[in-house]
Amino acid sequence: MLAKFALPATLVAIMICSGSVCSTANAQQPLYSSGGQENVTRVARVVRQDEDDKADDATAKLQEQLEKMQLRLEELENDVEKKLDSQPKKKKEDDKSDKEVDKRLDELEKDFKKQAKAVEKIEDAVPGFVVHGHKSPKLKFFGRIHYDYWAFPAVESTINPLEGGDPQDRFNFRRMRIGVSGDLTDNMFYKYEGEFAGGSGNTSYRDAYIGFKELPYLNTVIIGNHKRPYGLDHLNSSRHNVFIERPFIVEAFNQDSRRLGISSNGVSEDQNVNWRVGVWNQLLTQTSSGYIDDHYQLEVAGRLAATPWWDDSSGGRGYAHFAISGSAGVPAGNNANNAARYRTRPEARSSGRWLDTGRISGANSNYLIGLEKAINIGSFNWTSEYMRNNVDRRDAVGEDVAFDGLYTQVSYFLTGEHRRWNRRTGTLDRIKPIENFFLVRDCDCNTQSGWGAWEVSARYSTADLNDFDILGGDADSLTLGLNWYWNQYARMQFNYINGDIHSGPDAAGQGDYEIFGVRMMVDF
Repeated sequence: MLAKFALPATLVAIMICSGSVCSTANAQQPLYSSGGQENVTRVARVVRQDEDDKADDATAKLQEQLEKMQLRLEELENDVEKKLDSQPKKKKEDDKSDKEVDKRLDELEKDFKKQAKAVEKIEDAVPGFVVHGHKSPKLKFFGRIHYDYWAFPAVESTINPLEGGDPQDRFNFRRMRIGVSGDLTDNMFYKYEGEFAGGSGNTSYRDAYIGFKELPYLNTVIIGNHKRPYGLDHLNSSRHNVFIERPFIVEAFNQDSRRLGISSNGVSEDQNVNWRVGVWNQLLTQTSSGYIDDHYQLEVAGRLAATPWWDDSSGGRGYAHFAISGSAGVPAGNNANNAARYRTRPEARSSGRWLDTGRISGANSNYLIGLEKAINIGSFNWTSEYMRNNVDRRDAVGEDVAFDGLYTQVSYFLTGEHRRWNRRTGTLDRIKPIENFFLVRDCDCNTQSGWGAWEVSARYSTADLNDFDILGGDADSLTLGLNWYWNQYARMQFNYINGDIHSGPDAAGQGDYEIFGVRMMVDF
């Protein structure tokens, strides 16, 4: 009951600070005067000072009222504690005490409502630098920064054609994103996230949509640019994934994941089952304003996920996840923007896509199926995924083709944490270290430190994008990883990749390679 007053009190405190900032800002604004305008300026100064004094008086009164409310809240908390600690003698005395507490709580709630109205009046009276677009908004700013180092210590020269030359080491921002999200009136919500690490000064967008929640039958509906529901490692946020880059097959079949579309998303009451289903355009448009063509290149896609085992007693340290996903689409096989193309990098940030089918001419339809599994027992996690994509082509152009691949990975926390799971979405959740990383000197000049969380991991990944006359290449790789979590919002990742690849006509690009990657990342 008491917790629900925390938000109004916080809002009051914020508005007090906002009022102070605005008043100070106004006091620093220059006053312009010259010649015959001195009288006008003097009057304006007096009026402005009067407005500032009124705002300061209102703020002071509001602060005084808030202090009184806090004292009353402390008294009420003390009364509740005494009531819980004491042993009531008679039921009538209990009922009388409960009624007295409820009465005081109701009075406190009414007073907070009055405070909220007073804050709103001050906000209207005092000019501010940031104003809301509508009443009672819920707005959240968020972002992430991923900074990478990639080295190619051992790459056979026969792979150079795939990269366009000898692969060069690099330091680069992989992601620099900032966004806003929030709720609108009633049951609407929105989200926008911009990407500023596109290179060459280019920017793009990621999530950009509006939605409705708590709808009958459809549950949550999302309209705009958002993730297609297949490829577990893509449905996971890059903030929570085990390895720096995603596996061959996930990125090849669902490059950057997000497309323009509309979907329905839901979860069962016990959170054991969740689903996503919708219709998307297949072409990646996040660097432009949208899609322009008479051929819509639509696809219907969905995912059904279940968590049949969830160990409540350990707070989810034990669970089992299984899911099946699929899609059916109609690409424009005779179009320059044909969406039937599958390509990816070597699970590292190279300049070129080392696996690439090119645009598959004559593609009439494509069908995808994906199978997922994740099992977690304490600090140990085992995740695997298989995906297959069939492309039907016109008889006059060529044979139907199919591509597939899989990955399997294991991870283990040396410091006792576990891979947390979000049952509502069927995806990985944020890691929370038992002890954060820190290094400080205490009052006695002794060094105090915390190690953070440490996780070791390994992944085997394979993909085959060759079939009939389509030679997109095939590859295998083994990745070893070490993750150091400073806290739940910052970490470092270290990946060592050893792989081999055969790609292009007559295997024009083939050979073995070793790649080393480091990432420093924060999100906020």
